[in-house]
Amino acid sequence: MTKQEVLHMIAQLPDDCTLEDIQYHLYVRAKIERGLKAAEEGDTVSHEEAKQRLSRWLGP
Repeated sequence: MTKQEVLHMIAQLPDDCTLEDIQYHLYVRAKIERGLKAAEEGDTVSHEEAKQRLSRWLGP
């Protein structure tokens, strides 16, 4: 994310937003970009694998 993109994102937020609001939006944007990059590189798991992982984490 470039400085210009960050400035544009902040400009779109309401005037009364807090620093925490800005941090949250930056965090979400970074996570989305990371996910898109992973998908482009094929670094993903199938739906079935995701279900198996969730069932191990969540238990019976």
